[in-house]
Amino acid sequence: MTVETDSPLVFAFEFDADGNARRLGWDEIASGPAEKAGVRRWLHLNRLSPQVREWLDQKSGVDAVIDSALLQEDTRPRCVKHGPGLLINLRGVNMNDGSEPEDMVAIRIWTTPGVVVSLRAFHIMATQDLRDRIMQGDVPESSGAIVTYIAGRLTDKIEPVISSLEDQADEFEDQVIEEAAKLSKSALGSFRRKVLQLRRYIIPQRDALSQMTREGLEIFSPTEALHLREIADRVTRIGEELDNIRDRSSMLQEQIIEERGERMNQRLFVLSIISAIFLPLGFVTGLFGVNVGGMPGTASHTAFALLCLGMVALTTVMIFVFRRMRWL
Repeated sequence: MTVETDSPLVFAFEFDADGNARRLGWDEIASGPAEKAGVRRWLHLNRLSPQVREWLDQKSGVDAVIDSALLQEDTRPRCVKHGPGLLINLRGVNMNDGSEPEDMVAIRIWTTPGVVVSLRAFHIMATQDLRDRIMQGDVPESSGAIVTYIAGRLTDKIEPVISSLEDQADEFEDQVIEEAAKLSKSALGSFRRKVLQLRRYIIPQRDALSQMTREGLEIFSPTEALHLREIADRVTRIGEELDNIRDRSSMLQEQIIEERGERMNQRLFVLSIISAIFLPLGFVTGLFGVNVGGMPGTASHTAFALLCLGMVALTTVMIFVFRRMRWL
């Protein structure tokens, strides 16, 4: 996972009334507040940079409460209205090289009608996609359009991960059904952890998106609000699919435990039958093995053969009795 701790600016744009976009450098941002009269801005910054922290505290013009929330180390998805803007925390699957998708990365956003300030610690593909579109001339019409696009792309990238988890759950079920196949307990445990890690953020993200449509009347147009509701519905469906996968994995684990318990009981039953068969044989051999006078057959050459035949007959009778009792 790539972490940038030095460069404060990931990228930034300024949009004029004619729909033109201009790239901004860090010097232009650091010298003044986040909002600028007559233009709209999107400032995408590195949360780990000390320069960003200093700018937020001293020159950004953003409320100190929002500054603290934007710089928190660990956050869950949420949306809070504060004055003219919205504080939004969202999560997306980790698409960086060498990382696991369930290690979801966070993007923190402060948005008003005039500016979007977004912070991240790790690369987020959704923001890079929007940057590329802007560079190609597709300029978002409002701050709400920027936030809506980011939320939509985060959801787009979550859905394939959920589909792969469903496919993996199907494979696990097939392995449990096939008698010859053995499902690794550690593999199932790792799979369940992935599902729970994703679910931890997906459920509150659904609530955050719903809150955005209710609280962001000044930021989101009716069309954008409709799009956000559609995204919230998709996230709700993703949450339901995760719940289903979680329940399926729990049932698989219970089934594995039951099958292992059944196999253990069968083995103990076989051992018990063997013990029951050899118990009288052990008694007979122990009785005839005592070293005292008066033991019958000590002077006969056929006594040992007769003893063996008697034990075979006894074993046959016991097996016959066990079968009649349906123990075998």
